[in-house]
Amino acid sequence: MSFQLNISENATKADKYNELLPQLEALIQSENNLMASLGNITAVLKQTFGFFWVGFYLKDEAAQNLVLGPFQGSVACTRINFGRGVCGACYSTGQVQLVPNVHLFEGHIACDARSQSEIVLPAFQNGQVHLVLDIDSDKLNDFDDTDQHYLETLMRLIETYLLS
Repeated sequence: MSFQLNISENATKADKYNELLPQLEALIQSENNLMASLGNITAVLKQTFGFFWVGFYLKDEAAQNLVLGPFQGSVACTRINFGRGVCGACYSTGQVQLVPNVHLFEGHIACDARSQSEIVLPAFQNGQVHLVLDIDSDKLNDFDDTDQHYLETLMRLIETYLLS
């Protein structure tokens, strides 16, 4: 399937998400390979919003940690222990972590010192966190309720089409 991202340049953040989500849904509906779809999602999010770093960490049951999946940005931490850092907290609690200043987050893992704020969201399979979406910004307080709302919708699409 050919995919051409179509987002209005001068749109508000909410408008960009509203334009983007149906396009992402069509993209992942047509490809059931998890890694291929996650790779495209990271590329689309980075291209649309210019996020500093976008990527997925997947549960590695055998190693009892999260392992790096598809991402866009600088070199990243390969493994994160459950409960450690923002991603580990998201995994362990099953709750979105919206962090306006990562330097004030106890136990933050500095994979890249340029990261200033972060949002991490879980996706569930069979009632358990299977993966997390990690998005970093090089600006303080760069994420808000708008990001959380629309990214949670994206995570439900991932659950529906890729993890069910």
